[in-house]
Amino acid sequence: MKKSITQEELRSALLYDPEAGIFTWLRISQFAHRVRVGDVAGYVHGGYIEIGVRGRYYKAHRLAWLYMTGEWPVPEVDHINGRPSDNRWVNLRLADRALNCQNIRSARKDNARGFLGVSQNGNGFQAALNANKRRYYLGTFPTEETAHAAYLAAKRRLHQGCTI
Repeated sequence: MKKSITQEELRSALLYDPEAGIFTWLRISQFAHRVRVGDVAGYVHGGYIEIGVRGRYYKAHRLAWLYMTGEWPVPEVDHINGRPSDNRWVNLRLADRALNCQNIRSARKDNARGFLGVSQNGNGFQAALNANKRRYYLGTFPTEETAHAAYLAAKRRLHQGCTI
């Protein structure tokens, strides 16, 4: 298993701009090919920025946490605005898995309805969400939009991690 990078090693290889949320190369190493000093580090993978350092790939938001605090984030780092490529320091917060999931802002790509928290129920549309280890059924509504509005109202009330 490869050793995780330390804050000192990270700061010697990369410069993090907390206002812009980007890393740039300070020096070129044997593990960073085809880059120059001053180049923006990383590439987008699954919506997240990933950066290869010392032969291992790291998500930039986790590196930002290490860079700023000196500690690896435990358990997770949440992007407050829901955009995984926005690694500005003001947009990052520590979160457990439940809190991180509460900040989901859009339906999955395989969601047939396209609305978060909405499913078809007979001739109507049902809204439901999970919170506090409980399933909340919010009712059946005549349109997807009204069901989604009910879901969002409940999400704002029941999910402490919600930033919508």
